[in-house]
Amino acid sequence: MSERYQAGFIRKTEVTPTGPFQNGSAPGVWTLDQAIRYIQQGVWPRAGYVPTPSFEYLVVAGGGGGGASFSRPGGGGAGGMLTGTYSSVTSGVPYTITVGAGGTGGQYDNPEVRPDPGNSSAISSVATATGGGYGGSSTRNVSYTNGGNGGSGGGGLGNAGAGTGGTGIPGQGNNGGAGIDNTSSGYYGGGGGGGAGAAGQNATFNIGGSGGAGLSSSITGAVVYYAGGGGGESSTPGTGGIGGGGTAGNPSTVNGTVNTGGGGGALETNGSLAGFGGSGIVVLRYSDTYPAATSTTGSPTITVSGGYRIYRWTGSGSITF
Repeated sequence: MSERYQAGFIRKTEVTPTGPFQNGSAPGVWTLDQAIRYIQQGVWPRAGYVPTPSFEYLVVAGGGGGGASFSRPGGGGAGGMLTGTYSSVTSGVPYTITVGAGGTGGQYDNPEVRPDPGNSSAISSVATATGGGYGGSSTRNVSYTNGGNGGSGGGGLGNAGAGTGGTGIPGQGNNGGAGIDNTSSGYYGGGGGGGAGAAGQNATFNIGGSGGAGLSSSITGAVVYYAGGGGGESSTPGTGGIGGGGTAGNPSTVNGTVNTGGGGGALETNGSLAGFGGSGIVVLRYSDTYPAATSTTGSPTITVSGGYRIYRWTGSGSITF
């Protein structure tokens, strides 16, 4: 049995279009030769067909918490950062969006409050970014000498045995910097947390390691840096890496910036919390020649600009095409 296609062409065998026509139609005036050619290519649309787009994505996990100690703690590692394009979109199927929280900072005089790694961010099974590693820390009873592993590694503890930086995940982030412990000369310093674009710096004498730089993305239409590492502590505190990394402080410290995945800054004082890691973010965009998503949850910010539909989540949700 033949079927009637838009533009009036009769074809016996139905085709499944995958090509560029939007909203299930082929607007304009088409010759039979053109219709036949596009049918042969498998891109001529059926009536009611709504194509699904390929989308670009940015996924940034939560940053790790900064270390706390009287022994030159390390900065938190940045959350993992992933970018790419996904072309196997299925219509009618929700894609779950997960936005990871940043890890809490440590507290020297409370051994129950240790620095935590950041939490992962994801788009269903399409892409998962791992949370940043915690900074090397020492409470009154327990020491976490080495920086934690994660999307980017946390910086190592300085005094009480120079800790190594945590290991980052290739393609998501970089290693944390090492702490320095030179008891004979009195030089101590915590390493900087790794960033998406560069490793955290090693501490040098009484200077804390700076957090590794993050990477920029223009997926939202503006150039924004994400996933900078947190600074390690010393007499001269390490600065946070560009992309939301928190600077170390004494007596105050800086949290990683929210929705950047920046690592938390380290803190060397009693009674206060070291810097928390910044929360992550998920952004999708695709050509505005395709229709809007059929549904979203999680209250994403939706804009249409520069030829794209842009969906930006700062909390978990979903999208259905």
